[in-house]
Amino acid sequence: MFPSRYPRPRIKVRDNVNEGIRAREVRAVFPDGSVQIMATHDAIRRAQELGLDLIVVSPTAEPPVAKAMDYGQWQYEQKKKQQEAKKKQHVIQVKELKFRPNTDDHDYDFKLNHAMRFLAEGNRVKAVVQFRGREIAHTELGRKLLLRFAKDLIEHGASEGLPKLEGRNAHVIISPIKKDAVKEKAKKPGDGQPVQARPATAAIPADKAVKM
Repeated sequence: MFPSRYPRPRIKVRDNVNEGIRAREVRAVFPDGSVQIMATHDAIRRAQELGLDLIVVSPTAEPPVAKAMDYGQWQYEQKKKQQEAKKKQHVIQVKELKFRPNTDDHDYDFKLNHAMRFLAEGNRVKAVVQFRGREIAHTELGRKLLLRFAKDLIEHGASEGLPKLEGRNAHVIISPIKKDAVKEKAKKPGDGQPVQARPATAAIPADKAVKM
């Protein structure tokens, strides 16, 4: 038989698959549910006899766990898991809302609703009050507006500190509250249980009262 004019295509060796498995022995899992610690080359041979591939699914285990399965099917499942994880992944953004010290109630409520929606989506909100011209002499108005804004959003988010003044702008950042924290906050103490009366507190004598 004459040798072929064209070289035989080389089969790519994949890491943690068949001959790409570097461990000397593996905990092999087969379709019939049997699990056995055996030499890697024996596990590969048995998987190939079943028309399957041997794929390491837990490389950090001792010994590594390898499963006999179809490589194409395994690739499909891995890709599907990555797509699902990507859908669930949420990139937190900082949504900025700008105010003036004399912002009217209509504009304030409009931006407050926007902030509620941003926080519900898991984003942070940066409320900024811009001072122009002589307005910089009345920074307390901007501070009061930001404190009011943070207070109106207390059920949706928590402010990251007090309002800060930087140049001609004052701002406060509000982060969304986790759902578990909201549920815990909404939960009333003693729900579903009889409320016990608290013992009467003895009056503190005037001479022992703490002065503020």
